[in-house]
Amino acid sequence: MRVAVVTLLLAIPAATLVLDKPQVRIFRTTNNALSGVDSGPGVVIALDDTAGSKAGTAVWMDNVLSQGTAAFGGSLVVVQPRRAASAPRPAPASPPAAPGASAFVGMTFNKMFENDLVTVTRARMDVGAREGFHTHGADTIVVHISGGEIADTADGKTVVNRWKRGDVEFEARGSSHSARNIGTAVDVVLVSLKQ
Repeated sequence: MRVAVVTLLLAIPAATLVLDKPQVRIFRTTNNALSGVDSGPGVVIALDDTAGSKAGTAVWMDNVLSQGTAAFGGSLVVVQPRRAASAPRPAPASPPAAPGASAFVGMTFNKMFENDLVTVTRARMDVGAREGFHTHGADTIVVHISGGEIADTADGKTVVNRWKRGDVEFEARGSSHSARNIGTAVDVVLVSLKQ
């Protein structure tokens, strides 16, 4: 008698690498899946409201894979800073503007936590809010919690960005721009790298 053996391959959800730079690797996951995320420290940011957390909740984990993210549920963004392998970069030519400075109108900034690798801030850009021309003093990752439309001006050119929940943008240290919210209120988590 022959017995047929059937093997079912179940698709295991994996994290998607959304940004890979010498300073940082960033992953987006669904259903709390961490397959594919690097072992090591990182900021874990919830994108969904669940029983365990609210969208925009951010925590530091010394090792994302070993600590797990069971309390979150839903979709996540994992920001994993890398230590600089080379000499420190020089300071920007223009002094950087701090979040909350007078260059920012209609915006709120609330520091969530800070350690020797990152400063994590929750920010909101109200309808019609403006960021005056400013220079970034650190590499900053912007994780969009709500999405929205922002007119961004750099090098004399204005581009309208239409962000969705979970989108990630990288603002390089020393880059300069201004921005204006032309849509609904925009909620983000800012992860500033200390390198």
